[in-house]
Amino acid sequence: MASLRLNVLGMTALLCAAVTTSAFAQTGGASRTPTEIVIGTLRKEAAQGSPKAQTSLGVIYELGRGVPGDYAKAVVWYRKAAEKGNAPAQSSHGQHYAYGEGWSRDYAKAAFWDRKAAAQGNVEAQDSLGDLYASGEGVPQNDAKAVKWYHEAAVQGFASAQYNLGLAYYQGEGVPRDYAKAVIWYRKAAVQGNANAQNNLGAAYAHGEGLPQDYAKATVWLRKAAEQGDAPAQVALGYLYAQGEGVPQDYAKAAVWYRKAADQGNAGAQAALAGLYYQGKGVSQDYAKAAVWYRRSAEQGDAVAQAFLGGTYQLGEGVTQDYAKAYFWLDLAAAGKVADVKFVDKMRDEVASHLTPTELSREQERARQRFAAHQAKENDSH
Repeated sequence: MASLRLNVLGMTALLCAAVTTSAFAQTGGASRTPTEIVIGTLRKEAAQGSPKAQTSLGVIYELGRGVPGDYAKAVVWYRKAAEKGNAPAQSSHGQHYAYGEGWSRDYAKAAFWDRKAAAQGNVEAQDSLGDLYASGEGVPQNDAKAVKWYHEAAVQGFASAQYNLGLAYYQGEGVPRDYAKAVIWYRKAAVQGNANAQNNLGAAYAHGEGLPQDYAKATVWLRKAAEQGDAPAQVALGYLYAQGEGVPQDYAKAAVWYRKAADQGNAGAQAALAGLYYQGKGVSQDYAKAAVWYRRSAEQGDAVAQAFLGGTYQLGEGVTQDYAKAYFWLDLAAAGKVADVKFVDKMRDEVASHLTPTELSREQERARQRFAAHQAKENDSH
């Protein structure tokens, strides 16, 4: 939808340039600003039924350019243009239904308007319709139809659709799994600056999926995505620095990239950063900071972080020693199927020996409830 807005804003800017000269010639450069002139002209043309002017007014109200932002007014103008068959307006109108902007969210109506625009070749609508089929929102879930619409937009060069099509090939959803084809579409989107595609292309190089493994090339693409703020890429780049794969080993740089992702709430990055503080690699050793980051990760359900946080409470490293809290976090880690579950079980059993039966029962129930809440949240997100 962003590219739609930019395209229409570009059209609006061109109209502004064309109108301003004549308007100032007529008024002698009086008090009206160029923005006021173009909005006035658009309103006049929109009232006369021009779909392009109506669409432009929709964008102006949506983004608050020269007027207070107002989704309700934006959708009024988008609707007028959409009903006249204007594809960009139809696409934008569908997006407002999908996101509940200007009125209640309605995926069925989003699909209705996306389909009209998609049939005219509008790439934003085609990609959006693919998303609706992939998620089953507003239409019956159908991966094959999702792929069909992603492909329609992808072959027109739309980066988001190229990424989505690559992901479909990677996951084998709607098409047979094919890592090589996934890489082809990731690359097309990545060279256009799509951060998700850059991350996935970097991951493909790192794992040797669909092309020869090459950590140096993985680093190149992950860095491009990471510099755009993509948290998964930042984590992966931090890992490559920590391991010295594709780049010279550098824990300080690993910490920098982990921190960027951790500040965005990435649980894996938070756990990795905590590990660096705990070991004093790339940063000054600080058990208290390690505990802070382990907790942030653990509270999101990361089993590894939960195990380490339990260990910090068991040993009193960076926190006040507390066997009840140690048991709670270790029990959660075990339920979350942490990799070294036998070791965690051993730690938990040792901690349990310091608790009374009442304390043990209380912490087991707390852990059970927390784990159930995490599971419900994960199910909702899918």
